[in-house]
Amino acid sequence: MRGLAFFLLIPFVLYTAYTMSIAEQSLLSFGYQLMTSSDTAQVVIDLYIMAILAIVWMYYDVKQLDKTVMYWLPFALLTLVFVSVGPLLYLALRKDVRTN
Repeated sequence: MRGLAFFLLIPFVLYTAYTMSIAEQSLLSFGYQLMTSSDTAQVVIDLYIMAILAIVWMYYDVKQLDKTVMYWLPFALLTLVFVSVGPLLYLALRKDVRTN
């Protein structure tokens, strides 16, 4: 899972950085524009439902791994802003825990 997360994370972060550097509008105005049409708003709402589910999963996983909420917080914030980046980074950095 770590390898797949890194494989997806690195090109996605580079592409995101590139598109943000050439964007003609801010991230907030782009989000607002997406929410003004019902078809694109549906996609945004769907993504944020998945983002919230990922944040909840990461929270419970962090607790299970006996880490603090402060460890979880950066991943949650990244998820709220960039959706996929937070969970991908979390999975890429997560230690593999095997239970027998």
